Amino acid sequence: MRNSIHVSLLFAILIWACSAPPSGDSLNGKIIDLTHAFDAQTVYWPTAEEFKLEVVFKGESPNGFHYEANNFSAAEHGGTHIDAPVHFFARRHATDEIPLDRLMGDGALIDVSSKCAADPDYQVTSGDFAAWEKAHGRHLDDLIVLVRTGFGEYWPDRVKYMGTDERGAEAVPKLHFPGLHPDAAKWLVENRKIKAIGLDTPSIDHGQSTRFQSHVTLCEHNIPAFENVANLDQLPDSDFIVIALPMKIKGGSGGPLRIVAIIGE
Repeated sequence: MRNSIHVSLLFAILIWACSAPPSGDSLNGKIIDLTHAFDAQTVYWPTAEEFKLEVVFKGESPNGFHYEANNFSAAEHGGTHIDAPVHFFARRHATDEIPLDRLMGDGALIDVSSKCAADPDYQVTSGDFAAWEKAHGRHLDDLIVLVRTGFGEYWPDRVKYMGTDERGAEAVPKLHFPGLHPDAAKWLVENRKIKAIGLDTPSIDHGQSTRFQSHVTLCEHNIPAFENVANLDQLPDSDFIVIALPMKIKGGSGGPLRIVAIIGE
C-alpha cells in the first residue's frame, strides 16, 4: 500500500511539472542542478570519512550483455548534503522524518558574494535578509532561503574553498569560509518562518566557529540546512522553485542531497 502511495505521488509531481502554467507554483522553466557530483574530489569535513567508490563489476557479463555495479561508502555530512535538525538538537527531525513540504517550494537567493570576497570569514547578518525583503517587497516566510557566498566557485579546491586541505582534528582550527551569524539565525527563527536554508560552503556556521550556534538555533526549530550547494551563481534572486530530496536514511543526522532549482519562464 505504501509503495502505491509513493508511486502515485511521483506521478502527481511529474504531471504537475509537465502541465502547470508558468508561475511561482509550477515546475515549468529552466532546471538548474545545485548538486556537486560525488567522487574522490568531493569535499568532506576534515574529520569525516570521505566518499569511496568500489567497482564490483564493469564490462561484458558471461551472458553477453554489458553490466556495471559499484559499492560506495561515505559520511552523512559531506559533498552536497542535508543537515537534519537532530544533527544539533535532540528529539528533532531525523533525515527520514523531515516533512516533504519543507524540502520543496519557492526560493529566495541572498547574494553576499561581494562581502565574502573581502572577508572569507564573513557571517551573514539579519541585515542581509532585510535587504532582500526590502528589494522584493515581501518577507522570507514559507521560502527556502539559499545564500550565495561565492565560495562555490572554488569547488573542489579545498584550500580556497575551506581554508585547508589537511585532514584530521588538527585541521579544524584552520578552516576559513563564510557562514550564517548566530544572531541572524536567531532573527530568522524569531521573526520569520522559513522552510529551510542552504549555502555554498561546508557549514552553516562559518569556518572558525567552535560552538556552532547557528546550527543549534536552526535545528532546535526543526529547520533543515543544505550545505555545499552548487551553482548558486546561475540563480536569480527570486522567482524559482527548489526541490531538495536527501537520501532517506532512517534515524539519520543528514545525508547526500540531490537539490535542483526550477527558474520560472
